[in-house]
Amino acid sequence: MENYLCVKFPALPENESLARIITSAFILKLNPTLQDSEDIKTAVSEAVTNSIIHGYSSTEDGEVELKIWIDDRKVYISVKDSGEGIEDIDMARRPFYTSKPELDRSGMGFTIMESFMDEVKIDSKPLMGTIITMTKIV
Repeated sequence: MENYLCVKFPALPENESLARIITSAFILKLNPTLQDSEDIKTAVSEAVTNSIIHGYSSTEDGEVELKIWIDDRKVYISVKDSGEGIEDIDMARRPFYTSKPELDRSGMGFTIMESFMDEVKIDSKPLMGTIITMTKIV
C-alpha cells in the first residue's frame, strides 16, 4: 500500500510555511538528498502561495487542500483550491506573467514548479478552482 497524507488549511499566507514543513516531514522516509528536499518544498511553497494569492484574491474565505502520496520512490503532491480558477493556463505558465502586478508578483511560480519537479499538471476551471499536481522521483 502506498503511503499518503491529506490536510486542509485556511488560505492564509502564514500557512504556506506549514505546507512546507508537512511536506518535508512526510518525504523524510525516502531519505531524499538535501537538494531534492529543498526543490520539493520550494515547489509546494509556490503552489500553495498561488492558491492563496490568486485563487482567493476576492475573498478572505477559502481552504487549500494538500495531498501527498508516495509510491516506491515517486512523490506525488496535489495542491487544490476552490477559488477563482485560471482563465488561460498557457498564459499563466509563461515566465514573468502575473495577473497581480499590483502585488509586485514575479510571475515565476509555475516556472519554478516546473524546474524543480519532474512533472507539473494544472487542472483549472474559472470560478471553480485549480488543482496543481506535481511529481518527483527521489
